[in-house]
Amino acid sequence: MSDQPRNFTAINAVRSTVPLLTGLMGPSGGGKTYSALRLAKGIQSVTGGDIYGIDTEARRMLHYADMFKFKHVSFAAPFGSLDYLEALRFCVAQGGKVIITDSMSHEHEGPGGMLDTWEKEMARLAGDDYKKRERVRALAIQKPKADRRTLINGLLQMEANFIFCFRAKEKIKLVKINGKTEVVAQGFMPIAGDEFVFEQTVNCLLLPGAGGVPTWRSENIGERQMTKLPEQFRGLFHETKALDEDIGRQLALWARGDAVTPAATKPAEPQDDFGDEDATDRINAIDKELAAAAEKSWDALKAVWDPLPEDIKEILRSALNTRHKPRALEVERARKGEAA
Repeated sequence: MSDQPRNFTAINAVRSTVPLLTGLMGPSGGGKTYSALRLAKGIQSVTGGDIYGIDTEARRMLHYADMFKFKHVSFAAPFGSLDYLEALRFCVAQGGKVIITDSMSHEHEGPGGMLDTWEKEMARLAGDDYKKRERVRALAIQKPKADRRTLINGLLQMEANFIFCFRAKEKIKLVKINGKTEVVAQGFMPIAGDEFVFEQTVNCLLLPGAGGVPTWRSENIGERQMTKLPEQFRGLFHETKALDEDIGRQLALWARGDAVTPAATKPAEPQDDFGDEDATDRINAIDKELAAAAEKSWDALKAVWDPLPEDIKEILRSALNTRHKPRALEVERARKGEAA
């Protein structure tokens, strides 16, 4: 801290033009690329300029070349954070006002990406000494983490709007329940660094067969943590409406500083936020109660489950159907066998 006194001023807060970062995440078959191009066309109607598509997926964006007008940029390995930054800067320098990156996931797990660079740093520092490699893990990740931060900081300084497509895969989390290690499904999680995903203005989850319709409510905690629908955008989305040009246009108007016009249909209602630590602990505690009840009987399980609030049930329904119900039925069968 400086020895000199610092002077501060306060002014009325007025929203001005901000960069729009839209994340589309999901496995293959949800409509990420097509939805990205529809949103981009809507954004372009406000911003002008060209749409640029950075394509890491073996030129698959060209499948839509007859349907949308955009500049195609083929992007091959290496997929380091700084390589992505250079590709984005190139598009902006060429006049791109809306830039789609399909896919951003290579920055995390592709050749030259975060995980690959981390592995190479450990090899450089420790060679094949695996005990030493464990000791230098924290040191080795500093370089790729710094590169990613440079990418994020550089991105936020560009005068353009961005749409990032993230691949996603189903993940699980091991949780200790009653002294036993239980598998808790997290759902489809984006293949990307959390710090990058959380920078997005809005994050849409497109499940297989979604046809571009985002999922805003999920029983999986992981999916709930990754989706992001701020209050000011709820009126733009509908739980049965595909992402389209009008949504893109409205997002661009908001980013420009204008008011958002709600959709004519009922707005999407995102789930209560159970992503914070206290809420996660609460869910895990209830899950433990269900597990303990399942060890007693089917009736005991129902006695715990039935009074739960509907939002809690939505989160734990998968755990109920895949773990607790089968266990309760197994206990009942064993008890009947002993009685026989």
